Formats: sequence, C-alpha cells, structure tokens
Amino acid sequence: MHVREPQDSTQEPGNSGRAPQGSKTMKRTSSGIVALLLIGVMMFLPTHFMIRSPGPVFNTLGEDNGHDVVSIKGAESYPSDSVLDLLTIYVQGGGQNRITIPVVLEALINPAKDVVPEETIISRGVSSEEKNEQNDFLMTSSQDLAVAAALTELGKDFTEWLTVADFSADTNEKVLEPKDRLLEFEGEKITSLEQLKESLNDHGAKPATLTVGRPDKHGVYSNVDVTVHTKEAENGERQLGVFLGSEYEFPIDVSFGLENVGGPSAGMMFALAIIDRLTEGSLAGDHHIAGTGEISAGGAVGPIGGIAQKMVAAKNNGATVFLAPADNCAEVIGRVPAGLDVIKVATLSEARHALEKIAKGQDPATFTTCE
Repeated sequence: MHVREPQDSTQEPGNSGRAPQGSKTMKRTSSGIVALLLIGVMMFLPTHFMIRSPGPVFNTLGEDNGHDVVSIKGAESYPSDSVLDLLTIYVQGGGQNRITIPVVLEALINPAKDVVPEETIISRGVSSEEKNEQNDFLMTSSQDLAVAAALTELGKDFTEWLTVADFSADTNEKVLEPKDRLLEFEGEKITSLEQLKESLNDHGAKPATLTVGRPDKHGVYSNVDVTVHTKEAENGERQLGVFLGSEYEFPIDVSFGLENVGGPSAGMMFALAIIDRLTEGSLAGDHHIAGTGEISAGGAVGPIGGIAQKMVAAKNNGATVFLAPADNCAEVIGRVPAGLDVIKVATLSEARHALEKIAKGQDPATFTTCE
C-alpha cells in the first residue's frame, strides 16, 4: 500500500499546473553553461602532480658544447672507441611551476611519460629553486664519488676525510665548526664512518678528545684537539649531533664539462668513463652503451628516479645495451624498449666486467637482467 504525498491543487487562471516549456529549456541551458564553465575552470587549475619524460643524452667519452664531458690531468689518458651515455629526464610541474589537468591527461596516455605525485620528487615546503640547488649539490657530490669509485676500482690510493657539513643538534656546536676534518678520536685515526660509529659507541657517554683539521681564512689546515660529547639516539647509538660530509684529495685532476644537469644519477657512468680513460683500449669495444645509477666511493650502485624514461632516451639515441641499478629492477620490468638489452648491476665492478666481456664478443642478452 502506497501513500501519496498531499498535492496543492490551487492553480492560477489559465495555467494547467505545468511549468511553461520555455522556462524548463532555459533552466537546462543555463545549468549546462554553468557546468561547462566549471569544467573549463577546473581543467586549468594547477595540480600537485609532476611529469617525467625522456631528456637529453650525453656521451661521457665525448663533448658537450665544445668541452670534454670528462677530462683528466695528472695521469696518462687513453682514447676510446666506446660510447658510454649518461641519461637525463625532463621534469615538469611542482613548486611554483604547477601543471594543469590537460597536461596531466596527455602524459597519462603517453607511454614514454610518467605522472607522479609532487611529494615524490619535491619535499613539502621546498621551492623549485631550492630543489635545483639540491640537484646541483648532488651532481657535484656524484662527480667526487665517481672519481673515488673509479680509483678504488683501479686500486689507486687517494685521501678521504669525514667533514662537518652542518649541525643536527647543539651537542657540539660550540666546539666544532663546518669544514672541520675529523682526524682522530681518542688518539685513534678515523678511517671510515663505520669505524667512527663503533668508536663512539664503545666510548659511551663520557667526554672524548676529537682531533680535527681546521682551515684558517686562507684555507690552510692545522690540527686542533677539542672535547666533544655525544647523545644517545633512539636506536641506542652515540651521536655527535652533526651532519657529516666527505672531502677528497685525489692524485689526478678530473674535470666535468657538463652544464645544466643536476642530481646524482650520472655517478656510475662518470666512473666508467674515468676507468676507460685511465686504461688502454676501449672499455666496451665499439659498442654503444647507456646506463644510470648513483655511485658510492666504494663502488656500490644505487637506484635512481625515472628509469623508464631513461631507457626510452637510451634507445632513441642509438644505445643497444643499458646498465640498470639492481634496486630499480621492479620499475624496469615491462618498460624495456624493443631492441635494448638491459643488464642488472649492483656494483661498479659488475658494470666494468660486463662491458669488458661485451668488448670481447659476449652477447649482451646472456647477462643477468631484471626479468
């Protein structure tokens, strides 16, 4: 049983009780116009997405704008027939350069591009200018690490210091200074970060003597003994309350002639180019190789962003072999361009030996891949 709602039966003279047809049409037309205007406005509102697309490619054994990408002084340098490409990506959006919905939609249907949330590339509160400064710093750091990694791989000695980059707490802010080189802890030479951590933990909460190399206004270093304290971190380790960096003194002078490229991902390819220049012959024969990956001073190859776009750039520039960091393999699977052999590498040594075997005729398809 259904109960009807009471209806008003009052009608104005000459009115059948229905709204005039013209009035309904006007309302529908007005609503449609408003909806279209709203959609139009929304389409051009800035979004919090960023787009990665393939960028320029540079042969680390070649030139850019008339300058050698990698040049070496202080040691004999050899020519090479190999091509060792480092790869870049373009990044649109983020910070003060937000992109609109139509740009995002185009990227979503373009297989060479990826759309990612802004915070995966630029941390909240960081401006585009600050991000560019960070990338410039990371590029400079990756160049030092590439030299260190190449010399380590070739068994050549160099000097490395742990340095005070900044302070994370006020624990030793009054006794340490930025650029201080950490030389000795309680009279024992500091040889690595791991060794320093072990010494700090073994010493416990007691004050300790730290010998640092401190530069004067002319950059001349002298040794200074300071008394430092440590605080216990959440993980139980003792900490000095500083951010540490690294400073190197190399037996060779390596210059990098690449401009307007930032970030750390060129490290491995820089290191391979240095190895190629410092050894006779061509590291990869006459093969065209591309690759990417951060590098540590000890030769560990780390993951990078935008590997799918870098594989596209490598293929488009003529590379037949691509060296991929092992930790990027999940992003490689299903995105490899046809005709490009991808070799998985976790260390600079693995990458070097793979190229040497390719130079001797081994089929790149027989190497370990990400599949």
